[in-house]
Amino acid sequence: MASSCRRPEHTAPPDVFYNEEEAKKYSQNSRMIEIQTQMSERAVELLNLPEGQPCFLLDVGCGSGLSGDYLSEEGHYWVGVDISNAMLDVALDREVEGDLLLGDMGQGMPFRPGTFDGCISISALQWLCNADKRTHSPPKRLYTFFTTLYSSLSRGSRAVFQLYPENSEQLELITSQAMRAGFSGGMVVDYPNSSKAKKFFLCLFAGVTGVLPKGLGSETSDKAVSNQVQYSGQRCRFKNMKGKSAKKGRDWILEKKERRRRQGREVRADTKYTGRQRRPHF
Repeated sequence: MASSCRRPEHTAPPDVFYNEEEAKKYSQNSRMIEIQTQMSERAVELLNLPEGQPCFLLDVGCGSGLSGDYLSEEGHYWVGVDISNAMLDVALDREVEGDLLLGDMGQGMPFRPGTFDGCISISALQWLCNADKRTHSPPKRLYTFFTTLYSSLSRGSRAVFQLYPENSEQLELITSQAMRAGFSGGMVVDYPNSSKAKKFFLCLFAGVTGVLPKGLGSETSDKAVSNQVQYSGQRCRFKNMKGKSAKKGRDWILEKKERRRRQGREVRADTKYTGRQRRPHF
């Protein structure tokens, strides 16, 4: 029973834990795909990218490319870095649109200065807090990662990391190394009063001091009541985030098809049946 409750990073190093069997879950498990997509959507929202403008983004710990799929849907270009060969193989099989790179984030990001307009990372950063080898020093690996990431980002951009911290000491270690590397910013906590829906996002600013966004479901939100997401015992999401259409609705489908047309891809013609509601099948 105790072993089943162990955190993944305590089970094995990431390149070992994310083997072929584990990697397949990220292409077959609909629940995992849904959660990954939701967290990617929130991370991109926190990036505060220019509306209607394609950006070049870095996805650290890209895995099977689920978060990259969302970036592509939004019209952005991206490069994904991951330490697991098996996860990258799944991404290749899924024919993701981004470029993929095998690499250990603790050894730094091998990109030219100012390459990216922003960075996201889903459920990867906490792995750097473990020493999987004798030569590993978590503070040094975190500092190496953050300094090279800071260099690879354009000034004024952001980096957003969704993570699962083990305790407050781990959070302090991560944030202190990020600030040492030159970043400003801090932690954004969504649904702080929920044990299940609570999510941590480290929002970092490169080269500027920005205003830290408010967490979803917090009572201190400055947004109008009609635009707030209130915690009511289940996960809730904005129905009209940043003026976008409700996901899976007709307008959302038409917007997605138009984006793909602008990218030069083949898209079926719009008809009166596009996005229609179908009756359930029994």
